[in-house]
Amino acid sequence: MKPFQFKEFSVYQDKTAMKVGTDGVLLGAWCNLGEFPDTILDVGSGTGVISLMLAQRSDAMTIDAVEIDENAYEQTVENFEQSDWGDRLFCYHISFAEFAEEIAEEEEKYDVIVSNPPFYTDNYETEDEARNKARFTSSLSFEELVNGVNKILSDTGKFSTILPFKEEENFVKLAKNYNLHLNRVCRVKGTSTSETKRSLLEFSFTETTIQEEELVIETKRHQYTDAYINLTKGFYLKM
Repeated sequence: MKPFQFKEFSVYQDKTAMKVGTDGVLLGAWCNLGEFPDTILDVGSGTGVISLMLAQRSDAMTIDAVEIDENAYEQTVENFEQSDWGDRLFCYHISFAEFAEEIAEEEEKYDVIVSNPPFYTDNYETEDEARNKARFTSSLSFEELVNGVNKILSDTGKFSTILPFKEEENFVKLAKNYNLHLNRVCRVKGTSTSETKRSLLEFSFTETTIQEEELVIETKRHQYTDAYINLTKGFYLKM
């Protein structure tokens, strides 16, 4: 199986159930890295694609990833090692809840936390356990995610995630319980006439006026909008 080729790195995805998809690339391109982050964390790395994008986008010396699934963990490590930024990238094979506990005990913090979390909260799980782990919240609940972020995000840090649009409202409420305030939201549609599919969300410990935007991906099949091209052209080969 050939790797997925980006402009400055490639992503092997033969070992993991979760392949490179639009969600991860959108989040990696859209998330705000603030001024000059020293430390970045990618929760649920899958193939490691978001971490690699953030290594390309920043000079952060520490870019950590957490991945509980063994195959996905191995895949992430392999992709990190094959990249030009292997010395800045590190993946931990542990649950995010445990990881957050350990980091909090050491009183360490991250300037930027990103997560493309598992999100089918519906009771529909497939027979494929690895895919379930990647796609369903049973392996990382939204509550565990925001609780962990609350413990290890720096005071001025930013936390960004991507969710199905239908989960947005509940997630924003939940995050608020952990002092994480929505600062920026981008709602994503396939075409201008289709329904909103995804919400890109950015939180911090500071309440601000919420910046709202909309992103349309295509005008018609494989005809991408300027906004989508501008967002992803640093990464996709054909953009």
